[in-house]
Amino acid sequence: MAVSSLPIASSLTDEDQIIRDFVTRGLIVLPPEELGIGSDVHDRIYKKEKEIFRAGERATTSRIPEVLEITNAPGLVAVCNLILGENWAIVPYTHNTGFVSGSRDQHWHKDDNGPYNGRKQRHHQAIQAELLYYPQAVQEDMGPTAIIPYSQYWTFNHEENHENFAGADHLDFSYQLDGMERIPISGPNSVYDRDDIVHRRTDHDVRMRDAVTNTRWPLVETFEAAPLRAGSAVLYSHNLLHRGNHRRDDWSTWKERPRFMWRFWLFRTTDPVGIDTNIDEKKLWWIGSTPKLGAGADLAKVDSNTTSVWQHHYRWIRTGLTSGGRDKKELIDRDDSIKELDQLSKQLYLVGETEEPQRIGAAYRLAASSHRPNALQILVESLHSDRESVRRAASYGLVASGSDATTAFLDATKSGNKWIRKAGVFGLGDAGHLNQTVLDRLIEILCGDGSIYVRSVAASAIGCFGRRSAASEVDQDLVSGSLDGLLRSLAVEVNRLGMDQAQDRNIKFVRPTDECDICEGIGIDYGLERFEPVRSAVRENALWSVVIICSHPNDIRDATLASTILALAEIVRNDENIFCVGFAMDALIRIAPSAESRRLSRLEDQRPNDLVETLLAELPLHSAEAFTRSRRASI
Repeated sequence: MAVSSLPIASSLTDEDQIIRDFVTRGLIVLPPEELGIGSDVHDRIYKKEKEIFRAGERATTSRIPEVLEITNAPGLVAVCNLILGENWAIVPYTHNTGFVSGSRDQHWHKDDNGPYNGRKQRHHQAIQAELLYYPQAVQEDMGPTAIIPYSQYWTFNHEENHENFAGADHLDFSYQLDGMERIPISGPNSVYDRDDIVHRRTDHDVRMRDAVTNTRWPLVETFEAAPLRAGSAVLYSHNLLHRGNHRRDDWSTWKERPRFMWRFWLFRTTDPVGIDTNIDEKKLWWIGSTPKLGAGADLAKVDSNTTSVWQHHYRWIRTGLTSGGRDKKELIDRDDSIKELDQLSKQLYLVGETEEPQRIGAAYRLAASSHRPNALQILVESLHSDRESVRRAASYGLVASGSDATTAFLDATKSGNKWIRKAGVFGLGDAGHLNQTVLDRLIEILCGDGSIYVRSVAASAIGCFGRRSAASEVDQDLVSGSLDGLLRSLAVEVNRLGMDQAQDRNIKFVRPTDECDICEGIGIDYGLERFEPVRSAVRENALWSVVIICSHPNDIRDATLASTILALAEIVRNDENIFCVGFAMDALIRIAPSAESRRLSRLEDQRPNDLVETLLAELPLHSAEAFTRSRRASI
């Protein structure tokens, strides 16, 4: 069975095409010559990694510093700037290491939105992305990364679905339950016929193929990232379904020809602002120019439920505007009918996972409707549905409606149902009015809600609110106020033992408890006394937001800047949660130069820049790729 092949651009000079590809299929392939660095670096990385691999040790950027040449390569940075905005950040201490393909398959899944196995609300906007880098050539039989393009906007229930409780959303969780992930498909211990392995006829191949087909979602089909030349990179939406893939070549060559892949999680710290305000909304920009992905992916046949989602996010990434931000004359010129609104209302309530694109598409079409009051009312009523799939669609539709949905989201935060409160908080962060009333409500939820899940969403929502505030110049005190609220939370929130250890279960099988109603992630033992296998969804999301806001130091008041430096230094020195330490260090690096230039009062008898260097020297384990990125963002 053949898998689809992806056109790999020979040039990435067409910025509009890059955005179209990311918005539609959700990924961009960067050939090595587009990185803008010498080709010899890839061979050096591969040779060093082979030595570490043979020694049975862990490859990191600290041990292979040449990898930093990749994450800072001019061509790659330019593409990331286009998709995520300048000064983007790298999540520290997570999967930023080399992966080796072998004899087993992962099941289809979407990666965690927190640092590692932590549940977090998924943004449809280009706020998070993943970067894959391959130091060696990858042939079709070497276990290339498997991805499902066009799947980034559709997902599954997880609030009351324990199969998706732990961060990653699974396409076929039964694959895990049946133990198939532990069975070698190829290699010396395989039970399969060699010919079946080569031609993708094993039970595992059939299971993977059927899982994709059974979604019945538009355009989705398996894509394998191969063939790739040494030094190729792939940037894709954090919400794309994907999996690790087994090798199909002669297993006796694996030791000599290991296939390595490095993965980095990136996130946005700045909002798109007026990049292009002359977009022709009536142009069918997704048809014709976007490369097809396999014979079945005919973009001209995609219906308006999908293209309405693409249209919105294309517009957002180019201008920062939502459907609710469109010109009123343009809306009046549209010829939406009341009958169409009734049809979209019914579409929101369709049942089943296969109908996810229909529900989401209806929500975005309502957001763009010229009958704004009627459309908003439909979305508001759906936000209070007792069905998660309907609430999810309504949430995205209301976010796409922009600040017009503020009242609806504020009301939702007062619900007795925590899932509706979660949706309300999420919406206020992504689209609520930039005013003190909204910020006060977000901080109130962050510091007082009884649900850890709701508090964690509030923590990340404040970062999004602060990011939008910095871009808007409406009231710059909102930026400092956002940071003050996050610091209040960090002063009282605590870490807990990782759920996998507390419950003595694989992280995929942990369950909510009276103490915590969210999966806070796997507890990792790094073999260092300095860190414990503890997690905190609220603290980690709050510090994720602190990094975002500290990327705008000129918008932070002196008093808040000084208190932030002291609080972050305390976290770096004493927090037992390595992810909290990583985020705090990242944020400190970003604000220290500004604090230095303002000549703030000496902190801990050290100037801010000296304090950063002291703290870095004290850390027993660095996340070099994240901290190097922070330094570049602070320049």
